[in-house]
Amino acid sequence: MKPSVKDLKEIFKPKLKPIIWNEEGKLTLLDQSALPFETAFVTLSSPDEVAAAIRTMKVRGAPAIGITASFAMVLAIKNESNLNQALVALSRAKPILDNARPTAVNLSWATSHMLSTARALVEKGEVRNTRELWSSLEAEAKRIYNEELEAELQMGLYGLDKISDGDTVLTQCNAGGLATGTGLGTALAPVKIAHALGIKVSVIAPETRPWLQGSRLTVYELMTDGVPVTLISDTAVGLVMYQRMVNSVMVGADRILQDGHVYNKIGTFKEAVIAHELGIPFYVLAPVTTFDLKSRAEDVIIEERDPNEVRTVRGVPIAPEGVNVYNPVFDVTPPKYVTALITEKGVIYPPFEKNVRKVIER
Repeated sequence: MKPSVKDLKEIFKPKLKPIIWNEEGKLTLLDQSALPFETAFVTLSSPDEVAAAIRTMKVRGAPAIGITASFAMVLAIKNESNLNQALVALSRAKPILDNARPTAVNLSWATSHMLSTARALVEKGEVRNTRELWSSLEAEAKRIYNEELEAELQMGLYGLDKISDGDTVLTQCNAGGLATGTGLGTALAPVKIAHALGIKVSVIAPETRPWLQGSRLTVYELMTDGVPVTLISDTAVGLVMYQRMVNSVMVGADRILQDGHVYNKIGTFKEAVIAHELGIPFYVLAPVTTFDLKSRAEDVIIEERDPNEVRTVRGVPIAPEGVNVYNPVFDVTPPKYVTALITEKGVIYPPFEKNVRKVIER
Protein backbone atom coordinates (compact mmCIF):
# COMPACT_ATOMS: atom_id res chain seq x y z
CA MET A 1 0.00 0.00 0.00
CA LYS A 2 1.25 3.47 -0.87
CA PRO A 3 2.39 5.38 2.24
CA SER A 4 0.86 8.68 3.34
CA VAL A 5 2.65 11.94 4.07
CA LYS A 6 2.29 11.11 7.77
CA ASP A 7 3.93 7.72 7.18
CA LEU A 8 6.80 9.33 5.29
CA LYS A 9 7.55 11.69 8.16
CA GLU A 10 8.38 8.63 10.21
CA ILE A 11 10.24 6.82 7.44
CA PHE A 12 12.33 9.64 5.96
CA LYS A 13 14.61 11.51 8.35
CA PRO A 14 16.64 14.26 6.61
CA LYS A 15 20.33 14.15 7.45
CA LEU A 16 21.03 17.67 6.20
CA LYS A 17 19.78 20.85 7.89
CA PRO A 18 20.54 23.77 5.54
CA ILE A 19 18.43 26.36 7.44
CA ILE A 20 18.45 26.75 11.22
CA TRP A 21 16.41 29.41 13.00
CA ASN A 22 17.80 30.57 16.33
CA GLU A 23 15.01 31.46 18.76
CA GLU A 24 17.14 34.39 19.96
CA GLY A 25 16.72 36.03 16.58
CA LYS A 26 19.48 34.82 14.32
CA LEU A 27 19.43 32.77 11.15
CA THR A 28 22.11 30.14 10.55
CA LEU A 29 22.70 28.73 7.08
CA LEU A 30 24.82 25.84 5.88
CA ASP A 31 27.25 27.61 3.53
CA GLN A 32 26.59 25.82 0.25
CA SER A 33 29.36 27.74 -1.50
CA ALA A 34 31.89 25.85 0.65
CA LEU A 35 30.48 22.34 0.03
CA PRO A 36 31.57 19.60 -0.33
CA PHE A 37 35.08 20.43 0.84
CA GLU A 38 34.08 22.22 4.03
CA THR A 39 31.00 22.04 6.22
CA ALA A 40 30.70 25.64 7.32
CA PHE A 41 27.83 27.66 8.73
CA VAL A 42 27.11 31.40 8.57
CA THR A 43 24.97 33.20 11.12
CA LEU A 44 23.01 36.21 9.89
CA SER A 45 21.17 38.89 11.82
CA SER A 46 19.79 41.35 9.24
CA PRO A 47 18.07 41.43 5.82
CA ASP A 48 21.20 42.97 4.29
CA GLU A 49 23.31 40.05 5.49
CA VAL A 50 20.74 37.57 4.21
CA ALA A 51 20.59 39.30 0.82
CA ALA A 52 24.38 39.08 0.57
CA ALA A 53 24.23 35.37 1.44
CA ILE A 54 21.64 34.84 -1.32
CA ARG A 55 23.71 36.75 -3.88
CA THR A 56 26.88 34.83 -3.03
CA MET A 57 25.07 31.47 -3.23
CA LYS A 58 25.59 30.57 0.41
CA VAL A 59 21.94 29.65 0.16
CA ARG A 60 20.46 28.78 -3.23
CA GLY A 61 17.50 26.98 -4.72
CA ALA A 62 14.15 28.73 -5.09
CA PRO A 63 12.30 27.16 -2.11
CA ALA A 64 15.28 27.55 0.23
CA ILE A 65 15.66 31.18 -0.82
CA GLY A 66 11.97 31.75 -0.12
CA ILE A 67 12.20 30.24 3.36
CA THR A 68 15.38 32.17 4.09
CA ALA A 69 13.75 35.41 2.96
CA SER A 70 10.79 34.75 5.25
CA PHE A 71 13.08 34.60 8.26
CA ALA A 72 14.99 37.63 6.95
CA MET A 73 11.76 39.62 7.09
CA VAL A 74 11.45 38.66 10.75
CA LEU A 75 14.98 39.92 11.32
CA ALA A 76 14.01 43.22 9.68
CA ILE A 77 12.02 44.32 12.74
CA LYS A 78 14.50 43.13 15.34
CA ASN A 79 15.52 46.62 16.50
CA GLU A 80 12.28 48.51 15.89
CA SER A 81 10.48 50.03 18.86
CA ASN A 82 7.01 50.66 17.42
CA LEU A 83 4.70 49.12 14.87
CA ASN A 84 4.87 51.92 12.31
CA GLN A 85 8.67 51.77 12.26
CA ALA A 86 8.44 47.98 11.94
CA LEU A 87 6.27 48.28 8.83
CA VAL A 88 8.68 50.80 7.34
CA ALA A 89 11.58 48.42 8.05
CA LEU A 90 9.75 45.57 6.36
CA SER A 91 8.98 47.72 3.32
CA ARG A 92 12.65 48.68 3.12
CA ALA A 93 13.85 45.07 3.48
CA LYS A 94 11.63 43.66 0.74
CA PRO A 95 13.38 45.20 -2.34
CA ILE A 96 16.81 44.53 -0.81
CA LEU A 97 15.96 40.83 -0.62
CA ASP A 98 14.01 40.68 -3.91
CA ASN A 99 16.91 42.09 -5.91
CA ALA A 100 19.33 39.48 -4.59
CA ARG A 101 18.05 36.83 -7.06
CA PRO A 102 15.33 38.25 -9.36
CA THR A 103 14.41 35.09 -11.31
CA ALA A 104 13.37 32.91 -8.36
CA VAL A 105 9.70 33.73 -7.81
CA ASN A 106 9.67 32.13 -4.34
CA LEU A 107 11.80 35.02 -3.09
CA SER A 108 9.41 37.82 -3.98
CA TRP A 109 6.45 35.64 -3.01
CA ALA A 110 7.85 35.15 0.49
CA THR A 111 8.71 38.81 1.08
CA SER A 112 5.33 39.95 -0.26
CA HIS A 113 3.54 37.44 1.94
CA MET A 114 5.42 38.45 5.08
CA LEU A 115 4.89 42.16 4.41
CA SER A 116 1.16 41.78 3.72
CA THR A 117 0.80 39.55 6.80
CA ALA A 118 2.46 42.19 8.99
CA ARG A 119 0.30 44.98 7.57
CA ALA A 120 -2.87 42.98 8.14
CA LEU A 121 -1.91 42.16 11.73
CA VAL A 122 -1.26 45.83 12.49
CA GLU A 123 -4.31 47.21 10.66
CA LYS A 124 -6.65 44.74 12.35
CA GLY A 125 -5.15 45.43 15.77
CA GLU A 126 -4.16 41.80 16.25
CA VAL A 127 -0.73 42.79 17.58
CA ARG A 128 -0.13 45.54 20.14
CA ASN A 129 3.63 45.96 19.95
CA THR A 130 6.71 44.88 18.01
CA ARG A 131 7.31 41.93 20.31
CA GLU A 132 3.93 40.48 19.39
CA LEU A 133 4.52 41.28 15.71
CA TRP A 134 7.89 39.51 15.90
CA SER A 135 6.27 36.41 17.41
CA SER A 136 3.54 36.38 14.76
CA LEU A 137 5.97 36.79 11.86
CA GLU A 138 8.29 34.18 13.34
CA ALA A 139 5.40 31.72 13.52
CA GLU A 140 4.50 32.54 9.91
CA ALA A 141 8.05 31.90 8.69
CA LYS A 142 8.07 28.56 10.52
CA ARG A 143 4.73 27.71 8.95
CA ILE A 144 6.17 28.42 5.50
CA TYR A 145 9.05 26.06 6.27
CA ASN A 146 6.73 23.30 7.54
CA GLU A 147 4.38 23.70 4.57
CA GLU A 148 7.34 23.42 2.21
CA LEU A 149 8.33 20.09 3.78
CA GLU A 150 4.73 18.84 3.60
CA ALA A 151 4.58 19.92 -0.04
CA GLU A 152 7.80 18.10 -0.87
CA LEU A 153 6.59 14.92 0.78
CA GLN A 154 3.34 15.12 -1.18
CA MET A 155 4.98 15.87 -4.54
CA GLY A 156 7.46 13.11 -3.75
CA LEU A 157 4.54 10.71 -3.47
CA TYR A 158 3.13 11.89 -6.81
CA GLY A 159 6.58 11.56 -8.37
CA LEU A 160 7.00 8.10 -6.86
CA ASP A 161 4.37 6.86 -9.34
CA LYS A 162 6.82 7.80 -12.13
CA ILE A 163 9.63 5.59 -10.76
CA SER A 164 9.93 1.82 -11.16
CA ASP A 165 12.29 -0.51 -9.33
CA GLY A 166 15.71 -0.35 -10.97
CA ASP A 167 15.19 3.06 -12.61
CA THR A 168 17.90 5.66 -13.16
CA VAL A 169 16.87 9.31 -13.06
CA LEU A 170 18.75 12.16 -14.73
CA THR A 171 18.53 15.51 -12.95
CA GLN A 172 20.11 18.96 -13.33
CA CYS A 173 21.77 21.30 -10.87
CA ASN A 174 20.63 20.60 -7.29
CA ALA A 175 16.93 20.25 -6.57
CA GLY A 176 17.33 18.34 -3.33
CA GLY A 177 17.05 19.26 0.31
CA LEU A 178 19.91 21.74 0.05
CA ALA A 179 17.90 23.68 -2.54
CA THR A 180 14.70 23.67 -0.52
CA GLY A 181 16.06 24.01 2.99
CA THR A 182 14.24 20.94 4.30
CA GLY A 183 16.67 18.10 3.59
CA LEU A 184 14.26 16.44 1.13
CA GLY A 185 13.90 18.45 -2.08
CA THR A 186 11.66 18.73 -5.12
CA ALA A 187 13.11 16.80 -8.06
CA LEU A 188 15.00 14.50 -5.69
CA ALA A 189 12.01 13.92 -3.40
CA PRO A 190 10.66 10.90 -5.36
CA VAL A 191 14.17 9.44 -5.53
CA LYS A 192 14.79 9.81 -1.79
CA ILE A 193 11.36 8.48 -0.91
CA ALA A 194 11.81 5.51 -3.24
CA HIS A 195 15.18 4.78 -1.66
CA ALA A 196 13.71 5.04 1.86
CA LEU A 197 10.99 2.56 0.84
CA GLY A 198 13.53 0.04 -0.46
CA ILE A 199 12.94 0.68 -4.16
CA LYS A 200 16.15 0.45 -6.18
CA VAL A 201 16.78 3.78 -7.85
CA SER A 202 19.90 5.67 -8.89
CA VAL A 203 20.69 9.13 -10.19
CA ILE A 204 22.92 10.56 -12.91
CA ALA A 205 23.99 14.10 -12.04
CA PRO A 206 25.63 16.48 -14.54
CA GLU A 207 28.28 18.71 -12.97
CA THR A 208 26.28 21.90 -13.79
CA ARG A 209 28.87 24.49 -14.69
CA PRO A 210 29.82 27.13 -13.78
CA TRP A 211 28.88 26.81 -10.09
CA LEU A 212 29.05 23.00 -10.18
CA GLN A 213 25.91 22.48 -8.10
CA GLY A 214 25.63 18.97 -9.51
CA SER A 215 29.12 17.80 -8.60
CA ARG A 216 29.42 19.79 -5.38
CA LEU A 217 25.89 19.58 -3.98
CA THR A 218 23.70 16.92 -5.61
CA VAL A 219 26.40 14.27 -5.44
CA TYR A 220 27.26 15.25 -1.85
CA GLU A 221 23.61 15.18 -0.80
CA LEU A 222 22.78 11.85 -2.41
CA MET A 223 25.91 10.20 -1.08
CA THR A 224 25.01 11.49 2.38
CA ASP A 225 21.59 9.84 2.05
CA GLY A 226 23.04 6.62 0.61
CA VAL A 227 21.42 6.99 -2.83
CA PRO A 228 23.57 5.58 -5.70
CA VAL A 229 24.71 8.47 -7.91
CA THR A 230 26.98 8.84 -10.94
CA LEU A 231 28.57 12.16 -11.84
CA ILE A 232 28.96 13.14 -15.50
CA SER A 233 30.25 16.20 -17.31
CA ASP A 234 27.62 18.55 -18.71
CA THR A 235 28.74 17.62 -22.22
CA ALA A 236 27.95 13.92 -21.63
CA VAL A 237 24.21 14.48 -21.17
CA GLY A 238 23.27 13.76 -24.78
CA LEU A 239 25.24 10.53 -25.02
CA VAL A 240 23.95 9.26 -21.69
CA MET A 241 20.38 9.76 -22.82
CA TYR A 242 21.03 8.40 -26.31
CA GLN A 243 22.48 5.22 -24.78
CA ARG A 244 19.30 4.81 -22.72
CA MET A 245 21.18 5.00 -19.44
CA VAL A 246 18.26 6.91 -17.89
CA ASN A 247 14.56 6.14 -17.60
CA SER A 248 13.35 9.66 -16.90
CA VAL A 249 14.46 13.21 -16.26
CA MET A 250 13.38 14.99 -13.06
CA VAL A 251 14.31 18.62 -12.50
CA GLY A 252 13.20 21.44 -10.23
CA ALA A 253 12.23 24.97 -11.21
CA ASP A 254 12.76 28.55 -10.13
CA ARG A 255 9.68 29.82 -11.94
CA ILE A 256 6.86 28.23 -13.94
CA LEU A 257 4.43 30.28 -15.99
CA GLN A 258 0.76 29.50 -16.47
CA ASP A 259 1.39 28.37 -20.04
CA GLY A 260 4.02 25.86 -18.88
CA HIS A 261 7.26 27.71 -19.62
CA VAL A 262 9.81 26.49 -17.08
CA TYR A 263 12.72 28.57 -15.79
CA ASN A 264 15.41 26.43 -14.19
CA LYS A 265 19.17 26.17 -13.96
CA ILE A 266 21.01 26.62 -17.24
CA GLY A 267 21.23 23.28 -19.04
CA THR A 268 17.65 22.23 -18.32
CA PHE A 269 16.42 23.19 -21.78
CA LYS A 270 19.06 20.98 -23.38
CA GLU A 271 17.94 17.98 -21.32
CA ALA A 272 14.30 18.64 -22.18
CA VAL A 273 14.91 18.82 -25.94
CA ILE A 274 16.99 15.63 -25.97
CA ALA A 275 14.46 13.81 -23.80
CA HIS A 276 11.65 14.90 -26.13
CA GLU A 277 13.60 13.71 -29.18
CA LEU A 278 14.33 10.31 -27.60
CA GLY A 279 10.93 9.74 -25.99
CA ILE A 280 12.21 9.95 -22.42
CA PRO A 281 9.73 11.45 -19.91
CA PHE A 282 10.72 14.91 -18.68
CA TYR A 283 9.17 15.92 -15.35
CA VAL A 284 9.39 19.23 -13.52
CA LEU A 285 8.75 19.12 -9.77
CA ALA A 286 7.98 22.31 -7.86
CA PRO A 287 5.63 23.60 -5.16
CA VAL A 288 2.76 25.87 -6.15
CA THR A 289 4.67 28.88 -4.77
CA THR A 290 6.99 28.51 -7.77
CA PHE A 291 4.17 29.25 -10.23
CA ASP A 292 3.87 32.74 -11.69
CA LEU A 293 0.39 33.14 -13.11
CA LYS A 294 0.82 36.78 -14.14
CA SER A 295 4.01 37.02 -16.19
CA ARG A 296 4.56 36.19 -19.83
CA ALA A 297 7.76 34.61 -21.12
CA GLU A 298 8.99 37.94 -22.49
CA ASP A 299 8.55 39.57 -19.06
CA VAL A 300 10.89 37.29 -17.12
CA ILE A 301 14.40 38.54 -16.39
CA ILE A 302 17.09 35.90 -16.90
CA GLU A 303 19.69 36.54 -14.23
CA GLU A 304 23.30 36.91 -15.35
CA ARG A 305 26.21 36.56 -12.97
CA ASP A 306 29.88 37.47 -12.70
CA PRO A 307 31.86 36.54 -15.87
CA ASN A 308 34.69 35.28 -13.67
CA GLU A 309 32.49 32.36 -12.65
CA VAL A 310 33.03 31.06 -16.20
CA ARG A 311 36.63 32.22 -16.59
CA THR A 312 37.66 30.36 -13.43
CA VAL A 313 36.90 27.26 -11.39
CA ARG A 314 36.97 28.06 -7.67
CA GLY A 315 39.35 30.90 -8.36
CA VAL A 316 41.69 29.02 -10.72
CA PRO A 317 41.81 30.59 -14.22
CA ILE A 318 40.74 28.29 -17.08
CA ALA A 319 40.42 30.89 -19.88
CA PRO A 320 42.40 33.87 -21.20
CA GLU A 321 42.11 36.85 -18.90
CA GLY A 322 39.52 39.36 -20.05
CA VAL A 323 37.77 37.10 -22.57
CA ASN A 324 34.17 38.18 -23.18
CA VAL A 325 31.71 35.98 -21.26
CA TYR A 326 27.95 35.44 -21.34
CA ASN A 327 26.91 33.86 -18.03
CA PRO A 328 23.13 33.34 -17.77
CA VAL A 329 22.14 31.42 -14.66
CA PHE A 330 18.83 30.07 -15.94
CA ASP A 331 17.32 28.99 -19.23
CA VAL A 332 13.73 28.60 -20.32
CA THR A 333 12.12 25.34 -21.39
CA PRO A 334 9.05 25.74 -23.64
CA PRO A 335 5.99 23.71 -22.60
CA LYS A 336 6.13 21.41 -25.65
CA TYR A 337 9.12 19.64 -24.10
CA VAL A 338 7.57 19.06 -20.66
CA THR A 339 5.83 15.73 -20.04
CA ALA A 340 4.23 16.85 -16.78
CA LEU A 341 4.51 19.33 -13.93
CA ILE A 342 4.40 17.65 -10.52
CA THR A 343 3.20 19.73 -7.56
CA GLU A 344 1.98 18.99 -4.05
CA LYS A 345 -1.57 19.49 -5.35
CA GLY A 346 -1.29 16.98 -8.16
CA VAL A 347 0.27 16.18 -11.52
CA ILE A 348 -0.41 18.69 -14.30
CA TYR A 349 -0.41 17.42 -17.88
CA PRO A 350 -0.66 19.42 -21.12
CA PRO A 351 -2.31 21.60 -22.22
CA PHE A 352 -0.75 23.61 -19.39
CA GLU A 353 -2.45 26.90 -20.26
CA LYS A 354 -5.72 25.19 -19.48
CA ASN A 355 -4.72 22.84 -16.68
CA VAL A 356 -2.25 24.76 -14.49
CA ARG A 357 -4.86 26.92 -12.77
CA LYS A 358 -7.21 23.95 -12.38
CA VAL A 359 -4.66 22.16 -10.21
CA ILE A 360 -2.79 24.83 -8.29
CA GLU A 361 -5.90 26.84 -7.37
CA ARG A 362 -7.69 23.88 -5.85
